[in-house]
Amino acid sequence: MKVESRNLHLRFGNFTALNDLTFELSDEKIYGLLGRNGAGKTTLLSIMAAFRESSSGSIAINGEEPFENAKIMQQIAFMYDKDYSDESENAKSILEFAERYRPNFDMDYADYLIDRFKLDKKKSISKFSKGMQSAFNVIMGLVARTPITIFDEAYLGMDAPSRNIFYEELLEDQQNHPRIMILSTHFVSEMDYLFDEVVILHEGNMLLQEETDALLAKGATMTGHADIVDDVVQSKQQINVQYLGQTKAVTVYGELSDEETKMAVKQGLEVTPVSLQDLFIHLTKGTDEDESSV
Repeated sequence: MKVESRNLHLRFGNFTALNDLTFELSDEKIYGLLGRNGAGKTTLLSIMAAFRESSSGSIAINGEEPFENAKIMQQIAFMYDKDYSDESENAKSILEFAERYRPNFDMDYADYLIDRFKLDKKKSISKFSKGMQSAFNVIMGLVARTPITIFDEAYLGMDAPSRNIFYEELLEDQQNHPRIMILSTHFVSEMDYLFDEVVILHEGNMLLQEETDALLAKGATMTGHADIVDDVVQSKQQINVQYLGQTKAVTVYGELSDEETKMAVKQGLEVTPVSLQDLFIHLTKGTDEDESSV
């Protein structure tokens, strides 16, 4: 499968939710979709999953427009933080219904996951706790085994042990049944090890798309005497600066050569890697985190 976006725009009146997005997802990888609240993550995913149309530009799945395209829609699972309070069916019935419309659906795997998450599949899903509903959400996404599987904060209600089960199952199932997996999340520090590639949206724009290892290699923090730090980082893009007396810590964005790293250490500086969360925070500074999601 291949997802290809060209100059994609979406506007709500005078508000531009997505602005000129051009990108490709063409490998069977786990993609981390990151962005602060209001960045446009859910909006982009809803267009990709055929839930809405763009205002202009295009998005294509294997060369076809997904909106109102039954063949393409069948190949995409879009799992989000769903409210099941009005759902009268039990988990078993919902799974059996989904099986009829998903060619790759694995009911044996569903039964295994229902047991692993300790869910009662004969119980009405509206009676599940929020955490149980979220666990059911991720089960539906995993067992469908669609060529494009999207989890848009579908695991928000799960506690830490349940999320860990999800991560374990996701990695194992991706290894056994590789596909395009997209995880949109605010749990960056918890989930960063899952991502093969990272896509960051910022205020409706594409900030970057890069393999995770290559992105992390571009960040480093240098700590030591302020004068020495200043001399070493003067030609670098500085994304964070902290002081403690005469000690200064500067986070730089831009790959360091081995020679630069060795020279910094030789001058008494401590050079440490930067986490994906730190890079994400600093690269997207300036957006109000309390802004409502789009």
